[in-house]
Amino acid sequence: MRRLIEKGLMFGNLYRVASPALVERYNRALEHLTGKRTKLTDFHIDLSGYSPEIGDEFDDQLYLNHNGVNRQFILLSTEQRSAPLLNVKFSTSRTILKQFIADNEAQLFALTATDAVAGELVNSVFDISEPSRLFEVAKIRIECDTTSGTIRHAQKLAELVDRFKAEEDGWFDDVLIAEMIGQAKKSGDITRNPVRLKRQDYQQPDFWTAHFGGLYLFQSVEHPAVISTGPKEALGKLPIKYVFDLNDRNQIAKFFDYNGLVEPIVKARGIDAAAILAQKMDFIVIDAAADLGMDLTGLTRTDIRRLARQNAQRLPREYHGLRDLLRWATEGGSWPRITSDDPSYFYSLRAADTPLADLVNMLLANLTPLDIRQLFICHKELFYRLYATWPDSKRAFVADFLAREYQVDKAGARAALFGREPDMKNEVPVSPVEDIVRRVGPWGAVGR
Repeated sequence: MRRLIEKGLMFGNLYRVASPALVERYNRALEHLTGKRTKLTDFHIDLSGYSPEIGDEFDDQLYLNHNGVNRQFILLSTEQRSAPLLNVKFSTSRTILKQFIADNEAQLFALTATDAVAGELVNSVFDISEPSRLFEVAKIRIECDTTSGTIRHAQKLAELVDRFKAEEDGWFDDVLIAEMIGQAKKSGDITRNPVRLKRQDYQQPDFWTAHFGGLYLFQSVEHPAVISTGPKEALGKLPIKYVFDLNDRNQIAKFFDYNGLVEPIVKARGIDAAAILAQKMDFIVIDAAADLGMDLTGLTRTDIRRLARQNAQRLPREYHGLRDLLRWATEGGSWPRITSDDPSYFYSLRAADTPLADLVNMLLANLTPLDIRQLFICHKELFYRLYATWPDSKRAFVADFLAREYQVDKAGARAALFGREPDMKNEVPVSPVEDIVRRVGPWGAVGR
C-alpha cells in the first residue's frame, strides 16, 4: 500500500491538524465522544474527523465508528468536506456528511472558528447483528454540538426568549431575565450569530454496506431488491421479495433493465465509447499478463495491443466480447449480441442518468473487477482489498496508470467515463460520437 500512499492514491487530500489550538480542540471533542485523548501533535483527518495515525495509536481503526453503525464525527473546519471518508461501512455516509456541511455551512463555519463540532449519524439501530436489521436504517439524523455546548445553550436561550415574548408580564420577571442573561454569556448573541442548524434529517433507502460481506439495498426503485456479494443463502429471511448474489447474472441484468438503471456504453451520450471499451480491454490484458508472470514495466498502449495479439487464445471471454463490440462500434458489420450470460456483458454497461447512478456504478465495479479504473473510482474499499492480492507487477502498473491518467485530472477522467455533468440549464452537451449513437442496434439486455 505504500506505493499508493506515495502517489496520493490512498489517504490523499486529508485535512492536516498540526497547530496546538486545533489539536486541543480535537482532543476535547475526542474525549467527549470516546473518553480518550491522543498524544499526537501532528496528524491528518478525513471528512468525519477520523485519523489513520490515531487509529494506529489506539490500535482501533473504528474508534469513531464502533460496530460500523452510527458513525461519530469531529469537525474542525468546513474544509473537511473536500476530504475523503475512510473505513466506509455505508456508502451514504460521505454524501450525508457533505450535504450536512453544505446545508449548514455558515453556522458550522462560525462554530468551528472557536471550537470543534462533535456529533453522530444516528439511526434506530446500534447493533446490526442480522441482515434484516439493515432495513431499519433508512433514515439518518445528525446530532451534534460543540464541546462547550454552544448549540444546546443557544437552543435553551431561544426557548427563554420565546417565553419572554409570550408571557404578558415577561418584562417584570427578574428571574427569567437573569436566566436569559446568564444563558447569553454561554451562547453569545443568537440574534446576530444564529447557531440553529437548518437541516439534520436525511433519507437513505438505497445504499451499499460493508456488513455481511457487502450488500446493496435498492428500496426506492419500482422493483426493489437486495444484491449480496456473498452467497445469498447466508442472509436468511429478509423483508424484501427479491434477493440476489453476484452469481445471479440474469436476475441482476433484469433488475437493472426493469428499473432503468443502466445503459450500454455505446449508447451513452457525452463520452467516447470506443476509447472506453479499448481501455477496458487493455486492463483485461494487463491482468492476464500479470498472471502469466510477464514484466509490465513501462508498457505502452502499443505494447499492450501486441501482447493481446500474441496471447489472444489465453485472454478471457471478457476481452473477446468487448473486442467484438468495439469492432462493431468503430467498423460496423454484424451486431454482436451480448447477453448477461456473457462475462463481458456488465463491462459493456454504465449507470444511467438517475439519482442512483453512483450506487449502480459501485455495483457495476463489483461485477467487473478487471476494470481497475472504474474499481478505483467507484468502489475504493474493494479496490484496496483486491490490490493487496495482485502480483507486484500489476500493482506497480495500476498505481502508475492511476497516478498518470486519473490523479492529474479527476474531473476530466470522470467526465470521459461517465459523461459530462449537466450545465446550468440542466442540459447535457451533445455527444462528440453521435455517429455511434445513431448506429446502435437492438441491445441484448438479458440472457435467456
